[in-house]
Amino acid sequence: MKTRGAVLNSMGAEPPYTASRPLSIDEVELQPPGRGEVLVRVRAAGLCHSDLSVINGDRPRPTPMLLGHEAAGEVEALGEGVDDLAPGDHVVLVFVPSCGHCAPCAEGRPALCVPGAVSNGAGTLLGGHRRLFRGGETINHHMGCSAFAERAVVSRHSIVKIDRAVPFEEAALFGCAVLTGVGAVVNTAKVPAGATVAVVGLGGVGLAAVIGAVAAGASRIVAVDLAEDKREFAAKLGATDVFDAANPKVVDAIRSATDGGVEFALEFAGSVRAMDLAYRITRRGGTTVTAGLPPPNATFALPQVNLVAEERTVKGSYIGTCVPSRDLPRFVALYRQGRLPVDRLLTHRLKLEEINEGFERLRKGEAVRQVVVF
Repeated sequence: MKTRGAVLNSMGAEPPYTASRPLSIDEVELQPPGRGEVLVRVRAAGLCHSDLSVINGDRPRPTPMLLGHEAAGEVEALGEGVDDLAPGDHVVLVFVPSCGHCAPCAEGRPALCVPGAVSNGAGTLLGGHRRLFRGGETINHHMGCSAFAERAVVSRHSIVKIDRAVPFEEAALFGCAVLTGVGAVVNTAKVPAGATVAVVGLGGVGLAAVIGAVAAGASRIVAVDLAEDKREFAAKLGATDVFDAANPKVVDAIRSATDGGVEFALEFAGSVRAMDLAYRITRRGGTTVTAGLPPPNATFALPQVNLVAEERTVKGSYIGTCVPSRDLPRFVALYRQGRLPVDRLLTHRLKLEEINEGFERLRKGEAVRQVVVF
């Protein structure tokens, strides 16, 4: 089967991407789904900083690679052994497939699936196969999804069936931004009603965390970012206080405004500086959560005596510590009740041919969530 998709041929292209055009729109050969796999007609795919970090080389991946990991679509065909889905079902793609058998999966932590991490790093589907080719050349899969294409073959363990009433453009955001941002609030931090929360870094995931904190019933939600428009948007979504991360006295200002700091500070900027800010605005006995993905060589030094004497907790959060098959339907239900306004995060709709312009916009911080609509 032939399909069109956005292929990254090599990492590290110089911006602006409107000129260097790191993603080429190519016709590729897509093999039919094998055992335990599903053919999905992609209807919408979101642009995420995790894609951008592969394009710029911060997160090395084997190339050539067909990018895209945040998407929704409908089932077209089923591989052997898949009997719990049917053609026409609406699904959301999940960027870490879970085998269900390794130690983390058995512990209810599918985001840490060991075979899933191995296959994602190798650029294959969960079963170790590659189903994409271009003129005899093998194309690697991105996070088991490769969703910047009209169609994708994915592992059954990379998709979750959803309510057909959710528009594809909004459903796509649940696969990464919502799982990661909302999940960090309710699963990793376990924010209780009435708690004080800070969100550092107001991209699509950070703003999803803001609406997640609102849904969780946080009494105070502090939003921190360098960009004034992102801070204003966070306030419209329910943040009670906004602060400019560029202010050299921002830590003192937040600690003063929150009587010594917040109970939960969540970092989504993917930088050591942002993580340091989040840690410093966390109160005694509080919890600092990081879901940002800095370059692999980035390190964060924290004062150990402070960690001990103040009984601090520092936690990492990957895919919001979610169990996608459990949490995606829950989050969709909250969205349909109007309690999780995911649709407000969608700022741009693109054609596949406009994807390089979209990533340049994302690189410059001029968008919240952009979606390629097929």
